[in-house]
Amino acid sequence: MTHTELPSARAALPVDLDEAAHRCLVAGFEGTTAVPDTLKRLIDRGLGGVILFTRNVRDAEQVRRLTDTLRALRPDLLVAIDNEGGGIGHLVAAGAPEVPGSYALGVVDDPALTARCADALAGHLAALGITASYAPVADVQRKADNPIVRTRAFGEESGLVSRHLSAWIAATEARGIASCAKHFPGHGGTLTDSHHELAVDPRPYEELDLEPFRAAIAAGVPMLMSAHVVFPALDANRPATLSRRILGDLLRHELEFEGVLVSDALEMKAIADLYGEAAGARIALAAGADQVIVAVPDLRVTLECRDAVLEALREGVLAEERVREAAGRVQRLVERYATPAAEVAPWDAEAGLEAARRAVRVPPVGVRGAHVVDLFPAPHPALNWGGEDLLTQVLAVDPTATGTAVAGEPADLEGVAAEILAKAGGAPLVVATCDAGLYPWQGRLRDVLLARRPGAVQVATGLPDGGAVCSYGRGRVNLRAVAEVLVGAR
Repeated sequence: MTHTELPSARAALPVDLDEAAHRCLVAGFEGTTAVPDTLKRLIDRGLGGVILFTRNVRDAEQVRRLTDTLRALRPDLLVAIDNEGGGIGHLVAAGAPEVPGSYALGVVDDPALTARCADALAGHLAALGITASYAPVADVQRKADNPIVRTRAFGEESGLVSRHLSAWIAATEARGIASCAKHFPGHGGTLTDSHHELAVDPRPYEELDLEPFRAAIAAGVPMLMSAHVVFPALDANRPATLSRRILGDLLRHELEFEGVLVSDALEMKAIADLYGEAAGARIALAAGADQVIVAVPDLRVTLECRDAVLEALREGVLAEERVREAAGRVQRLVERYATPAAEVAPWDAEAGLEAARRAVRVPPVGVRGAHVVDLFPAPHPALNWGGEDLLTQVLAVDPTATGTAVAGEPADLEGVAAEILAKAGGAPLVVATCDAGLYPWQGRLRDVLLARRPGAVQVATGLPDGGAVCSYGRGRVNLRAVAEVLVGAR
């Protein structure tokens, strides 16, 4: 028993209020089979939900056993996961359907196809006993140097994003899975990753990207997730997650959203470094959030957040009515989504590859036996890029290919270039970059290679960055579609 679990010397809260406070928490944890005792105690006191990550996933049968075990502790526990598709996902080991990221779906601009991809992801969640998905991304990719949204967005235009959000939400709802549009009121106009520091969107009110969130609300989305972003046009002092003006005045009153507003993870540096997770939990709930996510597996952080909320209730700093209101919304959510479907209909396993192929709109290049150079940044620790590489997909359609993967900036760029060219020999050269505008080392290495091999084929696996062929994402099916084009397989 930790010190935060010891009985408080302060007066105990009424049991129903204590349970309401716990309803407002979503916790991450460590493990694939056994449920930690601390988490069991939190669940017993009313914990609203858990969020699963790659660390909780070994295979499909194990995940289903884990979700069944969690629900045996409390049937109305919400079991959630980030499930955007593309190169971002935590269920690869559990056989997740392969679908491209949202940007490629926007390039195709076929909402029916987007719905088929969303249905596949939702059907897989239902089969695993996961009934809440923190997706889709409602942000609009506005800034070329935005480091965090990019191919996670459906596109660069609000109407396009709105169309595909609506299709995704409807398909997910049809499976009995709760979707969550994020990150309110938009992360696409920033130049900062809020995982690392506080982000700011300086645009005036009339230029903010609220249209997709209006579309999501009209489509009946049951959850929205807040952004750890400051919007001076709305509230110059606090990020959206902690702002009563944004969560209350804008979201509840102007946009009339009646569902559950959940915070992005409190351990992200935008909150943790400036406020601390515990204070963040208290302020977010007071501002209008209904649930706060503490995604780190160290449950001591969750307990500290819980204790801060309980203490604020005792001291009257956090209004009892606010917590009961939030818990009521969460309860209505779990009544709709906590129980997984008894039977799960099949989904279209080919929808994702069809979408990825349609996004790559160039004639087949027809380069066989090439040496493929795949340049990409190191994986994002929170988003868990799946680790897919282009060479693997090229080899699947052209076993004579060779290649070199460079994940992260090399210390000796010239030396790496010489090594690549030596390996390539006389073979055709393919040079793939991923967001070279954000990671200048990729552009420098590409330019060195092109100077010596000017006939090399250029590929972009993120947003377009000068490549002749663009996949609009690094999901496995994105890379497979590019591989087929490169070798002339379609």
